[in-house]
Amino acid sequence: MRTLSDARELKPANGRVCCAIGMFDGVHLGHQQVIRQAVSDAHQLEASSLCVTFDKHPSTVIAPERAPLLIQSLDQRLEAISALGVDATLILPFDEAMSQIPAEAFIQGLAIDLGRISSICVGAQFAFGQGREGNVDLLHQLGQELHFVAHGTASVALDGETVSSTRIRQAIACGQLDLAGQMLGREYALTGKVVRGDQRGRELGFPTANLEITGRCTPPNGVYAAHAEVDSEPYRAAVNIGLRPTIKDPEPTLHVEAHLLDFDEEIYDRVCALTFVGKLREERSFDSLDALRAQIEKDVVQARYLFTQL
Repeated sequence: MRTLSDARELKPANGRVCCAIGMFDGVHLGHQQVIRQAVSDAHQLEASSLCVTFDKHPSTVIAPERAPLLIQSLDQRLEAISALGVDATLILPFDEAMSQIPAEAFIQGLAIDLGRISSICVGAQFAFGQGREGNVDLLHQLGQELHFVAHGTASVALDGETVSSTRIRQAIACGQLDLAGQMLGREYALTGKVVRGDQRGRELGFPTANLEITGRCTPPNGVYAAHAEVDSEPYRAAVNIGLRPTIKDPEPTLHVEAHLLDFDEEIYDRVCALTFVGKLREERSFDSLDALRAQIEKDVVQARYLFTQL
């Protein structure tokens, strides 16, 4: 799959493009249905399939106080989109200027840059453009003018409720990771670049990979057994998610720290992906670092045991 920053870069061979448009955070079952419709249209019309998405959630610009924590990193989102067979993904920067573009002008501009749009696929509740004024009805109207077919794909339901990014975020935050995975259509994974920490884990005898997860939705605080993957290499890990209360930081921030079992190499600036096997315990404060070290030893033993039961 090609990744584009300008629609004019696509240059489809026969001039036809079938688009799927959306934020697609999580690329869940509903999103997959929208994207697959564009891929199917493109196959039937011998056109190019294009996914149009944004570099950040629109709420971070329009209403930062209501911006959600995201399910995926941008790289994860692109990987999930690519797996659906799309020819290319256009990543548009969502900024103040983008937020002011009227819905009709947005589609007209896209049509000019792409040359000829054969179809546009969105979710049935999709809203876009300045003030979220655009919807599926407007796409149908514009389709008559610009000669494309508009698809408003119906929502997907699971257990009688609509699958949505909001519902998946709630499931992750509540620790319902199996439910989140069902709605995603694949195992939930938390990924982040490994960044330098304060070396506290190494001092305790348990070096950790500290993941950069700013702006990301995470499971509840606690200690977990997890599978880790770095550069396609699998590892087992004991993972702490939380504020590290024993450290007594005056301004505690959320940390995701993975101790890879039987591994002691530097992996800074590489991406680590975590899929969770089970929760070992809640995060809590200890009277001393020695007490914390003793508990971590128990956590690692328990994690190893849990892996033997898989």
